[in-house]
Amino acid sequence: MTSVANLQPDPAPILACTISRDVQNFELLIDDMEQELGENWGDLSFEDALAFLEQPDSATLQFVAVAVDAEDEADLTRITDIIRTAKAKNIRVILIADQLSPVALHQLLRLGAEDFVPYPLPEGALHEAIDRVRAPAPAAAAAAAPATPPDLPAETHQAPSFKAKGDRDAVILPVHGLAGGVGASTFAANLAWELASIDKTNPPRVCLIDLDLQFGAASTYLDLPRREAVFELLQDTEHADSDSFLQAMLTFNDRLHVFTAPADMLPLDIITPEDVARLLDMAQANFDFVIVDMPKTIVAWTETVLSRAHVYFAMMELDLRSAQNVLRLVRALKAEGLPHEKLRYVLNRAPKFTDLTAKSRVKRMAESLDIAIEVQLPDGGAQVTQSNDHGLPLSETAAKNPLRKEIAKLAKSLFDVNKAAEAARG
Repeated sequence: MTSVANLQPDPAPILACTISRDVQNFELLIDDMEQELGENWGDLSFEDALAFLEQPDSATLQFVAVAVDAEDEADLTRITDIIRTAKAKNIRVILIADQLSPVALHQLLRLGAEDFVPYPLPEGALHEAIDRVRAPAPAAAAAAAPATPPDLPAETHQAPSFKAKGDRDAVILPVHGLAGGVGASTFAANLAWELASIDKTNPPRVCLIDLDLQFGAASTYLDLPRREAVFELLQDTEHADSDSFLQAMLTFNDRLHVFTAPADMLPLDIITPEDVARLLDMAQANFDFVIVDMPKTIVAWTETVLSRAHVYFAMMELDLRSAQNVLRLVRALKAEGLPHEKLRYVLNRAPKFTDLTAKSRVKRMAESLDIAIEVQLPDGGAQVTQSNDHGLPLSETAAKNPLRKEIAKLAKSLFDVNKAAEAARG
């Protein structure tokens, strides 16, 4: 006689899980998961997910579908921990996003989610995503290879390939936005790329250091991942050397070397003036040009960067807030006896040549502030935002854009001046 125990079928293995704040907010996802997996899937809350992923039962999981919406952006730290844990267990991740901001979506995808499906789910989208994550890794890589447009250079994310010899003496060029949204990070990223690609046969060695530890955008504008190695180096610069500094960097298109902002938002005083001095020492000894993207806030180590700078670009616009901030900054620098004469004022979104009324406003503004506005950059329009969102410099997406042309002229001028100075020293 068959025992009662033998009549009980073995529980079906769990092949996948949804992870969300409340799966009832994603009813279409429930329907599609049942259609694809029958009863071989489960549902986890954010609170339970980490604990389950650490259990032996998670070994049967082929993938997890992490479902997030706009309300979850305040809880991104926990969600990123879940994705990292899943990746560490070799569990594939499908990201289901409902009205998530581009910044949050970019951050989660950069952690290694294999696929992304918008919500509400398009017909058959989840089925296709599951097929892709179940495919063998080499096949998936081969299928993804043609996705790179043939007219754009393939991007590389490896650390710099050259050895740290300490045989350079870089020109240090910080960029400081004097008000929010004046385009300082866009200017810094594009200036760095123009310098790095200015000479096809013997290009200068250029690095971009993003010291805006809270809202740094260099990694976004150049489509580079933010690495934990950056945070580790910033925590212990005293024991860092040029080799570890280079290993924490990434390259863009094999030419521009980037020290990104950390993955997490950090207080600006997590680094000291001594830490920043060590970073600049290592950068200056191994590169020809060092572009530093500064935070808008004046901090203890701003003086360190200013003192080391050859030229300190101060970005502004033709408005009252920029004018007031120029006065505040110059007053503060003079009060501390700091070299305010290193400031070179850059007017972004400057008026067109034919706009005589606005050009007279620029002249009056410079006279009233007792400054010289040496660089005027035109408004690049929507192409600038599109280029930043695509993670490419303007020269790669809109080479004829007026803003790109002016930045290229400035880069050429800086390159020529530096070359002449090197020849004179030689």
